Amino acid sequence: MSARVVAPGPWLILSAGMGAGHDQVAHQLAARIRDRGGRVLVLDLLEVLPAGVGRGIRRGYSGMLRAAPWLYEAIFRVFFDEHRFCRPGTYPLDALAAHRLRSIIEGHRPCAVVSTFHLAAQTAGRMRRRGGLDAPSVVVITEPAAHRQWLHPETDMFLCPYPWVAAQARERTGRPACAPGPVVGERFHGPADAARGRRLMGLRAGEDAVLVSAGSWGVGEAATTARWVARLEGARPVVLCGRNERLRRRIAGVAGCVALGWRDDLPDLFAGSAVLVDQSGGGTCAEAFAAGLPVVVHRPLPGHGRLGVRALAEAGVVSMAPDGPALLEAVDRLRRPCGVREAQLARASAVFVHDPVEVLVRWVAARRTRF
Repeated sequence: MSARVVAPGPWLILSAGMGAGHDQVAHQLAARIRDRGGRVLVLDLLEVLPAGVGRGIRRGYSGMLRAAPWLYEAIFRVFFDEHRFCRPGTYPLDALAAHRLRSIIEGHRPCAVVSTFHLAAQTAGRMRRRGGLDAPSVVVITEPAAHRQWLHPETDMFLCPYPWVAAQARERTGRPACAPGPVVGERFHGPADAARGRRLMGLRAGEDAVLVSAGSWGVGEAATTARWVARLEGARPVVLCGRNERLRRRIAGVAGCVALGWRDDLPDLFAGSAVLVDQSGGGTCAEAFAAGLPVVVHRPLPGHGRLGVRALAEAGVVSMAPDGPALLEAVDRLRRPCGVREAQLARASAVFVHDPVEVLVRWVAARRTRF
């Protein structure tokens, strides 16, 4: 690409605090647009909803992942999967959000509304359809598979992390979609301090750190995964427990395991590790791709987690481990240099085609010039 385009804006980015993934992408976009001279307003759509509705949705989702994952799986199949006949949508949530957003948009007058959460995509699409939004609606899909709630037919452009996601968006909506690569922090593409990372994880000489990600909420079956990894000679399971202090204390009591809370130094931890074991295929997985750390997926989260990791495995950018013995085999294979490791890392690195922010800014600038 030629010289980068300035992005004066103003821009409106709609996110949601459902875990950290949607917000991390939103704030990465905002920071890099501001670096180009742009003015950006980032809103959590759940906070826009009235009477604590959004906070109730957040608590309900978190509670299901922790205590009743089967229930979330059932809800996902009804509301997010493709159905031939009955297709329940997001109404009335999108209508409520659109009503509350209207005055914000009128006051802010954004050059584009950028959604990093599927309810935001539905809300902006609804407003475009009904004439309540003159600015283009851009949806930045943050997951490795495009379930139907991401795909509103009034979206002007889809910015996707992977080529198969862009193909899904184009096929199901007929709208433009491109896949420059996942939105991750630039620090994950740069050099990191492996020695510091090893010190932070308390590794001894000859030990390989196997990072186990439990996400920002510390959900899933990370403790079971860590116990399996601890059986592997020379491997030290290091569990990223997010903000779940209860999980951190639980992991700290497991022999041979290291428990870490929320971290801002992941590049160094990645550099000092041999393998990442992930359960969702989301932001941490994409950051590992950028950092050159191989990924094994084990015990994926229900719903969008299972859908996404299946897509990543089919693309060959992660290794799937359906049970404990398969986990040990995959980790043991990938923690050392070998042809399988190098091929997987090469495929993962290849998903970063262009700077997503450059693609977004250029698209919006061209649209403003044309119209």
